[in-house]
Amino acid sequence: MPTFDHTDLLLPPEPGQRALARELYALAAEQPIISPHGHVDPALLAEDRPFPDPAQLLIVPDHYLTRMLLSQGVPPADLGVPTRDGSPVETDGRVIWRRFAAHWHLFRGTPSRLWLEQTFRTVFGVHTPLRPSTADAVYDEIAARLAEPDFRPRALFERFNIEVLATTESPLDDLAQHAKLAADGWGGPGGRVVTTFRPDDVVDMEFEGWSTNVDRLGDRAGEDTGTYAGYLAALRARRAAFIAAGATSSDHGHPTARTLDLTPAEAERLYDRGRRGEADAADAEAFRAHMLVEFARMSLDDGLVMQLHPGAVRNHNRWLHARHGRDVGGDIPQATEYVHALAPLLERYGNDPRLRLVLYTLDEDTFTRELAPLAGGYAALLLGAPWWFLDSPEVLRRFREAVTESAGFYNTTGFVDDTRAFCSIPVRHDVARRVDAGFLARLVAEHRLPMDEAAETIVDLAYRLPKRVFNFGGQAQ
Repeated sequence: MPTFDHTDLLLPPEPGQRALARELYALAAEQPIISPHGHVDPALLAEDRPFPDPAQLLIVPDHYLTRMLLSQGVPPADLGVPTRDGSPVETDGRVIWRRFAAHWHLFRGTPSRLWLEQTFRTVFGVHTPLRPSTADAVYDEIAARLAEPDFRPRALFERFNIEVLATTESPLDDLAQHAKLAADGWGGPGGRVVTTFRPDDVVDMEFEGWSTNVDRLGDRAGEDTGTYAGYLAALRARRAAFIAAGATSSDHGHPTARTLDLTPAEAERLYDRGRRGEADAADAEAFRAHMLVEFARMSLDDGLVMQLHPGAVRNHNRWLHARHGRDVGGDIPQATEYVHALAPLLERYGNDPRLRLVLYTLDEDTFTRELAPLAGGYAALLLGAPWWFLDSPEVLRRFREAVTESAGFYNTTGFVDDTRAFCSIPVRHDVARRVDAGFLARLVAEHRLPMDEAAETIVDLAYRLPKRVFNFGGQAQ
């Protein structure tokens, strides 16, 4: 993994703890990257084409960046973000880059700046600080690197020391890119690039085009989704296809963590209302809640690890959604309750160690009050790392402080980068490893943990835990 210019980046300032953290970080830094949850386009690695210009690679697809400029009045179209209706947007990469550099001060103190600066330095070898006056120089340096064979996607994958990278696809995806990866020796079961089953667009009745998507699901699976039984059969068939393509987990991005254990007849009535276009918001929530219990049941049968990412109010910025579509920075976190919401699922399956349900949150207040005690009390539950709005050094530190006392280290799952930005993957994992090194160093300095156990723990957190939890290559050693 690349090293940063400042070897003590994010390590504790106190000299004794810093020395301990350096030793622990050195152990973590040499571990391969396990990336079990992310949104890199598999075509990137399947086709292995040269990257586009620096702006198209680093700015246009990164909603962390474009949403900050929108907050200061710069419309996404001026940064090249495609529009839903095909209306014109800026296409000149250099113009986009200059515009972004002119607003670089907006990112002071943010994780976006940390990730991007370290990507410049450690991935591209660019040490010129980004400023409005240096925008062209930085652009030209990165563009020159992108023209070199060593900066093609597969070459960077090797240099980043990624052992496994999971992408995320809908059940409607034909998985053709993963088939190409498998044919090239990169994908398939046990492969280096695997898929993840993300069924939100065929589960959430409030998803745009849900009923049409369900029809397409039936066509893709060869099942009659006119009935609820056929719908469940289609989901099982697509899960089997994903497993054949290398999937080891499913992922569920619901608005809430609510679960509901309905009878088959009750679920069928809900499903039929949705198919007739008669379902209201309460029906949609109830169906989502029930389907989480159904998916847990399916996981017991087929072994997919189940991930739950609740708490986002999708498309809160309606203008942005109408203009540019989903996943461009218009989502906002909301308070999320877990104790009562998960009770129906946990009552049925929470004590079954065959189920692995990895919980994430956008509501930091729940770390200590709800999530850590739940994970510390049910065999099926594990805690995922802070993600999205929370994957910053500050929250990563608070996460360890909040959850370790109730859940320990071994009811957590290691870091997930959850990114579409391929070139930031090693940077994000390195930040998490540095934060964990600092936390463990403090425990050693306080005589709460011997150094040999801290050393074992940091390797577990960086590598062995995510590899084991997500079923990449068997049990941790």
